Amino acid sequence: MAETTVVQVRDVPAEAVETLKARAARRGLSLAAYLRELILEEASLPELDEVMARLAQDEPIEYTEEDLREFRSDGRR
Repeated sequence: MAETTVVQVRDVPAEAVETLKARAARRGLSLAAYLRELILEEASLPELDEVMARLAQDEPIEYTEEDLREFRSDGRR
C-alpha cells in the first residue's frame, strides 16, 4: 500500500463544503473519499506548460481551406 499523508484545509467557505458534500453523497461517497478522488485526479494531470511543450514538439498538420469546409460539413470542428 502506498504511503499516505493527512492533509488539512482551512478557511473553506461553508457553502462550498455543503456543495462538495452533496456531490459526494450523489456518488455514494464520503466527503473525504470524494475529495481524495479530486486530489488524485488533479495530481495525475500534466501542467499546462508540460502540455504546451509536448505540442510544440509535434509536427505541424497541413490542411487547406477545402479540408476545413469538408470537416465542417462532416460535423467535425
